[in-house]
Amino acid sequence: MTPHGRIDWRSESGQVAGIEVLPFGILTFVIGMLLVVNAWAVVDADLATTSAAREAVRAYVEAPDGNTAPWLAVAAATRALGGHGRSVDSSSVSFVHEGDRPWGRCARVTVTVRHPMPALRLPVIGGFGHAFDVVARQSEIIDPYRSGLVGEARC
Repeated sequence: MTPHGRIDWRSESGQVAGIEVLPFGILTFVIGMLLVVNAWAVVDADLATTSAAREAVRAYVEAPDGNTAPWLAVAAATRALGGHGRSVDSSSVSFVHEGDRPWGRCARVTVTVRHPMPALRLPVIGGFGHAFDVVARQSEIIDPYRSGLVGEARC
């Protein structure tokens, strides 16, 4: 304002006010993007482990015998995780037969694939820490009418 009480519109006084909010806005944007990237990483890991469990259980029930079934299932899960760009070294695959039945006709097998999720995942740098494991389970029955298996179907 001028000494006469009039506003001088050409004056630049008060123009600096509010610039301190810019760093806060940038920080909020960066934190928000990190949250979005980490949320998408969890969704992507869930898709990868589900695919790996599905491929593993399919390879397990289609294996020629009970000795090669676990090996073929782990190989299928490894290929599926690798195809999704996931580290196969830190993942694990486990098998459970329902009722502790051996591998054979009508035996239900459940395959569980675990993949660790980092606490913080940065796009180019990678992940830090360990927050939790993403777990996927798939279950199937070994075909009771399949040729090449001994015994008869009792499902």
